[in-house]
Amino acid sequence: MRDPQAEPSDLIRSVSRALRVLEAVGQLPRGLTVKQIARRCDLTVATTYHLVRTLAYEGYVIRREDGTYVVGLEIADRYRELVLAFRGPSGLMDTLRRAAAETGYTHCIGRFVGTRVAVTAVVEGIRSPHLDDQVAGFDDAAHATAMGKVLLATMTPDQRWRFLKESGMRAFTAATVTSPEALDVELSGGERRGMQIEIGQYRPGAASAAVLLRNDRDPEQRIALACTVPAADLMTSAKSIRNRLAATARVLVEIIDQPCA
Repeated sequence: MRDPQAEPSDLIRSVSRALRVLEAVGQLPRGLTVKQIARRCDLTVATTYHLVRTLAYEGYVIRREDGTYVVGLEIADRYRELVLAFRGPSGLMDTLRRAAAETGYTHCIGRFVGTRVAVTAVVEGIRSPHLDDQVAGFDDAAHATAMGKVLLATMTPDQRWRFLKESGMRAFTAATVTSPEALDVELSGGERRGMQIEIGQYRPGAASAAVLLRNDRDPEQRIALACTVPAADLMTSAKSIRNRLAATARVLVEIIDQPCA
């Protein structure tokens, strides 16, 4: 999400345009022609042609036989680098795998990355509903996920309201909380409970629960642990889920706080 007021005075327009082209191509898996890209990015066809040719040379887009462009394999390489950068200490992933194996639930770590709430590590469990976008780097739906709610609860009310104004409160399902006032009530209940939850707010039939691993004055040092469960499980076993999350959280805190060798 771009903030027009934060635009740097030395912004390099050609780089910005190239990224807009890349975003446009990535949004349409079936591919786009140069003219279609130009129209979507509000660029001239000539400028778009030069940008696309450069991106194709670097491997970030691929030209298909029908003349359309799709994202290239260099994107996958950058994503792998992102996952590794987010992953943290090696013991962190081992602990998440153990928790997912023992409970059957998908477990993930999340934190603030810049001004966004993002998943930074995830291990799938066989009993959890599969969510295609629950991957490292996912930075949407903070208001509709337990992980996001935990991190939003660390903000002051003013900070949280500004965050929600900028990111929006999209209704992912009929159960999604879509007003800051209603979210504040939910967060207060979660803090009393010792665990933030959501049931069907992000996907029907799915639920999530989360606890705070670490709070800090620096938002990017605040970390949450969450698990995704079938909605029925959370309604019948919330206390057990909270206890397991708390136990896993204690192990993770020790790993994260270990001094680097």
